[in-house]
Amino acid sequence: MKILITGGAGFLGSHLGDTFLARGDQVICMDLGSIAKVQHNFNNPNFVYVRDSVLNDAMVDSLVSQADVVYHMAAVVGVEFYVDDPYNVLNININGTQTVLRAAYKYGKRVVFTSTSEVYGRNPKVPWAEDDDRVLGSTRIDRWCYSTSKAAGEHFCFGYHKMGLPVTVVRYFNVYGPRLDALDRGRVITIFLGQALRDDPITVVGDGMQTRCFTYVTDAIKATVEAGLRDEAIGEICNIGNDLEIPIKDIAEAVVRLSGSKSEIHYVPQEQIYGNSYEDVPRRVPDVTKMHRLLGVSADVTLEEGLKATIDYFKPAKSSAGE
Repeated sequence: MKILITGGAGFLGSHLGDTFLARGDQVICMDLGSIAKVQHNFNNPNFVYVRDSVLNDAMVDSLVSQADVVYHMAAVVGVEFYVDDPYNVLNININGTQTVLRAAYKYGKRVVFTSTSEVYGRNPKVPWAEDDDRVLGSTRIDRWCYSTSKAAGEHFCFGYHKMGLPVTVVRYFNVYGPRLDALDRGRVITIFLGQALRDDPITVVGDGMQTRCFTYVTDAIKATVEAGLRDEAIGEICNIGNDLEIPIKDIAEAVVRLSGSKSEIHYVPQEQIYGNSYEDVPRRVPDVTKMHRLLGVSADVTLEEGLKATIDYFKPAKSSAGE
């Protein structure tokens, strides 16, 4: 098969490309970001890298026409972007998705749209099943722009599905592992790791009792692959995650312990980190019944195993940066 991955040079996209290449498939990677996570594939004849934007209609049209399955992963992701540049988040995530779906519909190509647990917002009913309500804060809170952009993308997916497009939506819950962002940026684990590897204080926002469910990247990728291959997944939404609920303060403690860090844990007010444009979610837990039933995948990697592998990956990066 020939697989097109938009955002294919990112964290999840690079792992997904590796998996399909290992199967013997051809992979077209479309991205505008750094090539660091995919450069190891540049000598593979089954790998093609295209440096371009999902807002380029002509290029997207050409690449989609060549593919058997399209994984649309290109998006602006990261709390710092939601707060600092909501326009860019909305523009790329919504308009880029429309560009991909238009081309896929034109050529009748199967699409997997990668969405997020953020779409559930702050719904207090957990665990969250795929058809549960979305509960969001005010549109004046920039934090919700990412959730809104991904929900709009889902609506476009199902609008096209009603017209005959074979599409599947997957919602990720806190995926982590090697190649995740960069130290001190993006998501909670890389922020904690950057601090821990320098023996700096670990900054936990609030009281640290907010909970998340962390999914190791290999488990998430197994489910993502199946979402594009199984006919029973067409027209469906599937949560992709681990349903083990863990307080953020416990993650901080585990990172310190497993990395051998001398860091102390400091609790800081939310406003000190994000200003007034952020609103936290106290609990985020997936119902993973459909992932098990439709995709035949369970999250098997334990948090300890996953954190050890992630720490081992980032330790050389910290050393090469000169600390």
